[in-house]
Amino acid sequence: MASSACIKRMILSDGPLILDGGLATELEARGAELQGDPLWSARLLHTNPQAIKETHYRFLLSGADVITTATYQASIQGFISHLGVSCDEARELLMSGVHLAKETVETFPSGDRSLLVAGSIGPYGAFLHDGSEYSGAYAQRMSVEELKLWHKAQVECLAAAGADLVAFETIPTIKEAQAVVELLREFPDCNAWLSFSCKDEKHISDGSPFADAVRLACRSPQLLAVGVNCCRPALVEPLLDSARGALGPGVSWVVYPNSGEDWDTKQGWQRSEQTAGWTPELSGAWLKQGAALLGGCCRIGPAHIAALRQQLKGSSTSSSDPADSNT
Repeated sequence: MASSACIKRMILSDGPLILDGGLATELEARGAELQGDPLWSARLLHTNPQAIKETHYRFLLSGADVITTATYQASIQGFISHLGVSCDEARELLMSGVHLAKETVETFPSGDRSLLVAGSIGPYGAFLHDGSEYSGAYAQRMSVEELKLWHKAQVECLAAAGADLVAFETIPTIKEAQAVVELLREFPDCNAWLSFSCKDEKHISDGSPFADAVRLACRSPQLLAVGVNCCRPALVEPLLDSARGALGPGVSWVVYPNSGEDWDTKQGWQRSEQTAGWTPELSGAWLKQGAALLGGCCRIGPAHIAALRQQLKGSSTSSSDPADSNT
């Protein structure tokens, strides 16, 4: 696992780190059938790991400095329930998400770029597969200790597999954030970021002020960044403004919103004429607010990340069209 000092040096020496985009939606764009699957992209760890490696490669080719593992919706219990594997096999599958990403990094001609692998961990609601990562309703019936126990198995596997840092993503509640902060104390060598799902310009999904959530997250010295993901791009600037006084010293913002489209459970992603979409130009404002890790979430593909890198660093990494590149 990369040290916090190493990651901070990367940020200071080469400006913001470019994250990848929506792994699952890019896999879908390439033909994977994931909708309605309780394991989502994590199923491909079992059925088509090569597709995951190829998608990681396309994001690296587009200019991503950090690729995120296909483990957002992965869990020991989920693999056992939906794949019929043993507990040991489930752990191996979870760890394989890191191994695939690291193998892709090792074979990628990165030149002088330093690349990182972030082990993705979704909220408990992702396991429930009922959309509750955007409401956090489950937290009302769970204790902090129960949430800690749930996340512990995933952290153990991703850390043991050698992830450079852990990405706690789309966390919708203060209670689950508290569980993450407390759990990290049990993994003193583990560095992480924590990003929240948010309902409006000032609140995370459970209705708690974003500033309070940030303040709580910053209690952990192992969190290098805190921020938002899979929200509308237009929400990012006011959310960061609302919590600018809560961000702890040495902690950066991490920002990776979705495309700005709306999700419909029957029709999929739907464009809205009223909603501003994701554009690389938005990153300039987020950078001024202190964002050091920037990328995209659902429906943000390699071509978007290439445009983001061009916007932030003034250079592309390949003459090929990243949307059409293959390993």
